[in-house]
Amino acid sequence: MPKIARQMVEKAGVNIDQLVDLLVKNAAAELTTFYYYTILRVNLIGLQGEGIKEIAETARIEDRNHFEALVPRIYELGGQLPGDMKAFHDISACPPPKLPQDPTDIKAMLQVLVAAERCAVGGYTHICNLTAGKDHRTYDLSLAILHEEVEHESWFSEFLGEGPSGHFMRRGETSPFVSPFLR
Repeated sequence: MPKIARQMVEKAGVNIDQLVDLLVKNAAAELTTFYYYTILRVNLIGLQGEGIKEIAETARIEDRNHFEALVPRIYELGGQLPGDMKAFHDISACPPPKLPQDPTDIKAMLQVLVAAERCAVGGYTHICNLTAGKDHRTYDLSLAILHEEVEHESWFSEFLGEGPSGHFMRRGETSPFVSPFLR
């Protein structure tokens, strides 16, 4: 499988090594974000924190799903994940969204969350731009992830009072755009 998938993408004019590198780095960002969002979510307590907890949990689960959806494509293109988890963490396309110094500062917590989502939006926009019209499978996957990352960013930015986004919290459904890639 990697041979034909790789050949088709290269033939379309995509730098396959650059693309695989970006996919691996974004997979690292998704998995590390899942981990750090777990810590952030646990610390979302009190009246203000409880209101954000459900949204943070949805974003956390969807980031795990993004990782799961990216892995097959990485291997289809002849890539692989690093054998060392620390090395994988350290190549993340985005800085780790670590708990702020004061975990009771909900505004600081939201700034961490929104910064992580903005980084992801930039990363998937870049991959979409590289693959548009050339690598349909990677483009479709990256676009699906991008849709969800844009929603995550909008949810957190609204809590920061940056204005309405028009996006609404989903009820009972996770990864509506990425779920077809998880089958």
